[in-house]
Amino acid sequence: MIGKHLYTLFFAALIFSVGLSGCKEEEIGEVEEIPGLGGDEWVQGPIDKWILDSLVTPYNISAKYKWDQFEFGNITKTLVPPEESQVIPLLSTIRKAWTAPYVEEAGKVFYNKYSPKFFILSGSNEYNAEGSVTLGTAEGGRKVVLFGVNLFKIKGMPGYNAGRDSSFVKDWFLHTIHHEFGHILHQTVLYPVEYKNISRALYQGGNWINWSDEDARRDGFVTAYSSSSFDEDFVEMIAMMLTEGKVGFDKLVNAIPEGTSPRGTTKAQAQAALRQKEAIIVAYYKNTWKIDFYSLQKRVRTSMNKLF
Repeated sequence: MIGKHLYTLFFAALIFSVGLSGCKEEEIGEVEEIPGLGGDEWVQGPIDKWILDSLVTPYNISAKYKWDQFEFGNITKTLVPPEESQVIPLLSTIRKAWTAPYVEEAGKVFYNKYSPKFFILSGSNEYNAEGSVTLGTAEGGRKVVLFGVNLFKIKGMPGYNAGRDSSFVKDWFLHTIHHEFGHILHQTVLYPVEYKNISRALYQGGNWINWSDEDARRDGFVTAYSSSSFDEDFVEMIAMMLTEGKVGFDKLVNAIPEGTSPRGTTKAQAQAALRQKEAIIVAYYKNTWKIDFYSLQKRVRTSMNKLF
């Protein structure tokens, strides 16, 4: 079972390590700027037909699984191509646990307008000198690179282990997608400024890397990485609330231990901070996007339960 996760990105880059996580944002780019969309040629097969029928035609989203090292930015990294048997299960999972819930709740016009448009797949993770592991990158809100595709497993796939693999898919792949989509939304319409006041004195920039998620929750942050900045706090809350579901999120909040954190936050204060953040996110989705967040949350969790 995967422990606390790290994703250090440059909103161009979402980096996960078996221990910690982080990110930096860029402006949302134009679809026309995406390299390779519709421009690569190879003999089309069953995978390409599935991508065309399931992603390109209904949602104007493309996916590249044929190997091109130059798509991954740093050509000095050792990476391997995705196994073709992994491609449809992964993309289908993303479609079921991210695409479908948003389309059902907010409509196809909303989803097609704001969703990333190009997925690039690597079979292996990208390992970094400091020990972190890059699981995914997002460039300009339009191009998403997903690493570790060959490690992906859901129910029905050979070697599937419910405890290990469901956590991996939830905490890495699906968390990444929901995190990045949260960035696209708040870059389009900023969340209420009141959100920044809830934990203003406790954000710690790069020092979040020395915290565990459990430590962070004692100060009212949903993950250690969420304490790095206002924006990361906001999208980490979105990703955790959606992938954990209401029951899972409530359990997380209720599990904060008695006493006072090393930074002087009581259990009651930490729980109140998380509930205030939750309330603002729910209101933001309703007032800005006309989305019932709790209904969306239920749709995401229902789809995930079927997958796992």
